[in-house]
Amino acid sequence: PVAPALRRWRTTVTVQDIQNTVAQYIGPERARHSFRAFAATHPTSSDASAPADFGLLQHAEHLIASSIGAASSRLVMSLLLRKRTVSAKAALKLLDDSHAALHFNREILQTALNHVRQGIAVFDADLRLTCSNHQFSYILGLPLHLVQLGTPLQEILEFMGAINPSGEEDGKALLEKRLAAYTTEGEPHLEHLYGRQIVIEVRSNRMPGGGLVITFSDVTPSFEAAAALERANATLEKRVRDRTEELTRLNSELARAKSIAEDANVSKTRFLAAASHDILQPLNAARLYVASLVERQGGGEDGRLVENIDDSLEAIEEILGALLDISRLDAGVMTTSIASFKMADLMRSLEIEFAPIARAKGLKLTFVPSALPVESDRLLLRRLLQNLVSNAIKYTPRGHVLVGCRRRGQSLQICVYDTGVGIPILKRGAIFKEFHRLEQGARIARGLGLGLSIVERLARVLDHRIALDSNASGGSFFSVTVPIAKAVTVTSTVTGAAPVSKMPMSGALIVCIENDVAILDGMKTLLKAWDAEVVAAADPDAAIEAIEAAGRQITGLLVDYHLDRGNGVAAIRDIRRRFGDTIPAILITADRSPHVRATAQEEKIAVLNKPVKPASLRALIGQWRTRQMLAAE
Repeated sequence: PVAPALRRWRTTVTVQDIQNTVAQYIGPERARHSFRAFAATHPTSSDASAPADFGLLQHAEHLIASSIGAASSRLVMSLLLRKRTVSAKAALKLLDDSHAALHFNREILQTALNHVRQGIAVFDADLRLTCSNHQFSYILGLPLHLVQLGTPLQEILEFMGAINPSGEEDGKALLEKRLAAYTTEGEPHLEHLYGRQIVIEVRSNRMPGGGLVITFSDVTPSFEAAAALERANATLEKRVRDRTEELTRLNSELARAKSIAEDANVSKTRFLAAASHDILQPLNAARLYVASLVERQGGGEDGRLVENIDDSLEAIEEILGALLDISRLDAGVMTTSIASFKMADLMRSLEIEFAPIARAKGLKLTFVPSALPVESDRLLLRRLLQNLVSNAIKYTPRGHVLVGCRRRGQSLQICVYDTGVGIPILKRGAIFKEFHRLEQGARIARGLGLGLSIVERLARVLDHRIALDSNASGGSFFSVTVPIAKAVTVTSTVTGAAPVSKMPMSGALIVCIENDVAILDGMKTLLKAWDAEVVAAADPDAAIEAIEAAGRQITGLLVDYHLDRGNGVAAIRDIRRRFGDTIPAILITADRSPHVRATAQEEKIAVLNKPVKPASLRALIGQWRTRQMLAAE
C-alpha cells in the first residue's frame, strides 16, 4: 500500500522521474515493459513531463518493492516525493545516495548467498521471486529469464514440470502437487528431477511479514548411497535366503544320510545277529564234542591237542560275543531296563560262572558281596562286570582276583582287584579303545582288545562311572559306581558255587531240546561223559513223550531258544505245566539281547549263551542234582 503521505500530497514528481527511479532498481528493460503494460490497462498521461498520478505512484512502489522490499520501497518513494520541500538537486542526490547504499548492501547479501551450497529463493506474499542465488538456478536448471525479480513461483514450477516429466500423472495435477509441497512449511520435500538425474530436498519457511524462503539442496549422493544400501540389503536378503535354502538342503541331505547310516547300522546289527546265530550253532556243537573228548582223554598228547582245540574254540566264542556287543552298542539298539535288585545275587551268579575258570588256571578267586540293593539294568551290569572279571583272570598269570563292594555315600562301588601284569599310567586311556592291547598282556593271553571297549560303552549306556588304578609293576584295580536303591524290585535265588570236580552227576536225568542235530548229539555225548542220563529231542512234543516214557523225575531242562515251532521259553513253560512248576531249566541261545534274558528271568530260567561253556553248564547241573538229592532225603 502507498504511504498515507502520498495520498495527501500533491506531487510534482513527473512520469519520467518515476520511470528513471524504477529503472535504477529493476532494470531499464523490465521497467519499460512494466510501464507499457501499466499504460495499456490504466488511463494515464503519455507525456513524460506530466505529474505522476496516484495509480502510477502505487505501481512504481510495487515494482521497487519487488527488488528491495516493501519498507525500502516506501523509503525510496518518500525521498522521491520530498522534491516539493527540498530542491530537485538535493532530492536527486538523496535518492542516488540511498540507491547506492541499498545497492551496496544488496551486493554484499547477494555475494554471501552465492557462496552458500544450497539454492536459496525468497518469494513475497504474492509468491513472486524477490531474491535468489546462483545455486538456485543451477540446481533447478532455470534459464535467466526465470530468475529475474518478480517471476512468479508458478512459472518456475511450470518450467520444472516441462523439463522433468515424471510420466506418472498429468501436468496440471503435478503442478498443483508441487506448488502445495513448495509452499508448505514443515517436513522437507524430496523430488527427483529426471531431466537432470538428481534428487533435491526442498525446505520452505514462512517469513514474519509474509512470503517464503525456500532452500534447495542436492541430496543425490545421499539418495544414491541410500539406494545402494537398499540394493545391498536386497542382495543380502537374497544371499541370506539362498544360503538358508542351501543350508536347509544340506540339512535335509544330512538327515537323509544319517537315516541311511542308521538303517545301515540296524541292518548291520541284524545281519551280525543272524550271521552269529548261524556261526555259533556249529561252534556250539564243536565245543560240546571237544568237551566230551577232554573228559575222555584225561591226558597224553591227544589230550593236549584236544585242550588246544577247546581253547581255540573258546577264543572264537569270545571274539564273536564281543563283536555282537560292540555292534549293538554302536547301533544304539541296546536299551536299558532299570530296576532295583540285590547286588549279592548278581555277584553269586558271577562267582558260579568264573570259579571253575579261575580254579582251572590255578588262581584264587574271592567274591565279597554286599547286602545293599542297587539300581541299574541287571543284565547290562552283569555283562559289564563279566568283562572286568574275565579280563582280571585272563591277565593274571598267578596270584588272586578279588571282587568286592564299598559304599560311597548313596552309591555302591563294585571293585575288581587282581595281581596281574598291571597297566602303565600313560596307557590307561588307550586300553578302552577297540582292538588295543598292551604288549605285556598280549604275551600272556589271547584276545582282540574289545573287552574294556565294551565296558566303556556299557558304562556310558548305564550312566555309571568307571575308575581305574594300576601301575606297570603289577596289579590292577577297576571299579564301577552304581546308585544304591531304596527297595528291591527284582529278586533271584542263586546258590553258591561248588568245585566242578565235586558236582554230583550220577543219576541225573537231563532233558535236551535242540533242533540242530549236531548240537543235540554233542550235548548228549557231553552229558553222558559226565555220567548223566539224557533225554534228547528235536521239539517239545517229542520231549514230552520221552519224559512220559522215562517214568521218573527229571533233574532239569536244557532248551534251545530258537526252535522250529515256537521258542524255548514256551517249551519250558509247557513242560513245567505237565511235570512240575519247579523244574529247573537253562535256556541256551545265541541271541544276546536283553529282551531274551528278561523274558527268561520272568520265568525263573537261567540263560547260557552259545557256544556253551562246559564248566558253567556242569556247575549249574551239579547244583540241580545236589538240590534234587537233598530233597529226596
